[in-house]
Amino acid sequence: MKLDLHIHTTASDGAWSPEAVVRAAAKGGLDVIAVSDHDTTAAFATASAVAAEVRLQVIPALEVSSTHRDRDVHVLGYFVDPEADAMIAHRARATSRRDERMQEMVDRLSASGIEITFEQVEEEAGPDRVAIGRPHLARALVAAGHASSVHGAFNTLIGDGSDAFVPTRLLTPVEAVELILASHGIPIWAHPPGDLVDPLLPELVRAGLRGLEVYRPSHKRHDMLRYERICRTSGLLMSGGSDWHTPDAGTALGDFFVEATEIEQLLEEGGL
Repeated sequence: MKLDLHIHTTASDGAWSPEAVVRAAAKGGLDVIAVSDHDTTAAFATASAVAAEVRLQVIPALEVSSTHRDRDVHVLGYFVDPEADAMIAHRARATSRRDERMQEMVDRLSASGIEITFEQVEEEAGPDRVAIGRPHLARALVAAGHASSVHGAFNTLIGDGSDAFVPTRLLTPVEAVELILASHGIPIWAHPPGDLVDPLLPELVRAGLRGLEVYRPSHKRHDMLRYERICRTSGLLMSGGSDWHTPDAGTALGDFFVEATEIEQLLEEGGL
């Protein structure tokens, strides 16, 4: 069984609609996916309905934004209840805060002489978006001629550490874990930064974190082996996914996958 448990759609900063993602995932040979948009489960209902047509299973999930000392820390929530009170409240709060953050970044860019408007970012986000994010801003910068590519926009204008960067400042990592637990989900630390794992992991585990995203196409082998070792010695679950956003990055859905045997404990806890 082939799985990809980290995929984005137009509900947040992905390039394709939930329907297009599901059909492409099935065409790419995947059996199970998690649509894990930023701070919203809005794509799940459509994705699940289309999945029934193509014999694909969709796990209800999301990627919760949090901030630790002005650095973004993301926590994946698997097998969440999209209609849980905590989840509904978070979606509304996150949409508002993400809009505020984007306006702050637009203002910083304008102050530095790079003219871009919130409306231009919204146009790139499209009508389906619930959560607005930096990839939308990057595409707007490319369309306005301020960058030659999305990758270039991140590298030179809006990446972490740039003058225009504004942390999401929506939740703390502990609060992100608590939100997922309150929504009956399994919290997994997404793409954990190597330098934060040792100092932050014990606190998150005490809060209820259940595991780490171990398998990713961007992980170096020594990082993957380190995270495997941490999970095995600490009794934590392992997950994996492509963090797919767009075909423009040069990869298709199904190019990266994990086998069920690699993450079987997570699947068992989720009832698969």
